[in-house]
Amino acid sequence: MATRTGPDIPSMLPGGLLATVDSARPVRRSTRDWVVDWIIFVLAVATVGLFSVTVWNDDSLAEWARWLDIGLGALTPGLLWLRRRWPVAVALIMVPIGGVALTSAVSGMIALFTVAVHRRVGVSVLMALLTAATAPVFLAWRPDPDLPYWFVTALSVITTFAVFAWGMFVRARRQLVVSLHDRAVRAESEQQLRVSQAQHLERTRIAREMHDVLAHRISLLSLHAGALEIRPDAPPDEVARAAAVIRSSAHQALQDLREVIGVLREEDGEPIRPQPTLADVSALIEESRGVGMKVRVDCRVEDLDAVPAAVGRNAYRVVQEGLTNARKHAAGVVVDVVFEGAAGSGLTVAVRNPAPVGSPARIPGAGTGLVGLVERAGLAGGRLTHGRTDTGEFELRAWLPWPA
Repeated sequence: MATRTGPDIPSMLPGGLLATVDSARPVRRSTRDWVVDWIIFVLAVATVGLFSVTVWNDDSLAEWARWLDIGLGALTPGLLWLRRRWPVAVALIMVPIGGVALTSAVSGMIALFTVAVHRRVGVSVLMALLTAATAPVFLAWRPDPDLPYWFVTALSVITTFAVFAWGMFVRARRQLVVSLHDRAVRAESEQQLRVSQAQHLERTRIAREMHDVLAHRISLLSLHAGALEIRPDAPPDEVARAAAVIRSSAHQALQDLREVIGVLREEDGEPIRPQPTLADVSALIEESRGVGMKVRVDCRVEDLDAVPAAVGRNAYRVVQEGLTNARKHAAGVVVDVVFEGAAGSGLTVAVRNPAPVGSPARIPGAGTGLVGLVERAGLAGGRLTHGRTDTGEFELRAWLPWPA
């Protein structure tokens, strides 16, 4: 099977052409390539035949010169079958043939055109100069009796560089199409990457909101269900109260879930349902106290209503996570919630509790809530720390920017 040069990554161009720019990797001829090559071959054979008649009828030539011209010209159509694989070699062979054989003129132009299309500019320019140089050599020993030498030479050189320019134009067009194709593929890949990133960010956002909202409620359910499991012989009124808390917490968890889904389904950047702010912290603390937690609040902020909604929402999440973790890992201890700060200096929120006494039941957790809070605070321009203090307490502390 005949082969031709092809690009490192073949790119189909309009009309079935393959971009074959500066590459020596052989690829199969396409159906269109075969059709084009056969047309070129027939055209070359026909022009060799026509020029052979002219040469044979030229009485100014010796008989050996006629046979040499016709013989060399007859070889050139066959060489054109190799032009796709070795365009420079075929063009170099055509140069000396073109210096002595008129019948090879069209085949030489086709070879030069192929080099201009498939090889670098430096190589194709050199080949064009060599091809053009054959014109004055040929006309020096076989001048045209009807036209001036300088006119025929200039016409031959102009024709040569016109063919060269045509080949360069085809090459530039192919490179442009390849560039546009690659740009379209790259744009499509980038779009797919952006979609993938958006999906990942949305999933992360949903997971964070689900954790922030549901972890608090689920911990209440787990705590009371564990108490019922540990004390199956509890008085009926205590069992009823615990069951009521479980029912209420489950109902509230479903309500919170609906609100989260409503918030995530935003339209024009505005949430369908409002998210909690700092004004909702008191209800959160009262809810925790209602299930037996001991919570003390130390508010050193003059006006909580003056805290921006975005800052208050992040502060609410910090308090919610701190109370949830205290309920999970240090049930029965006193939890201190501290607010301090002012506009221009930022808002500090701290939730701390001493280490639990004994070995209370612990609710398992993945630890992703603190990771999400650290990211949330960082995105808001603040910072969050958590861990043991010098006094042995566990403290969750966040500083959030509060513009003046």
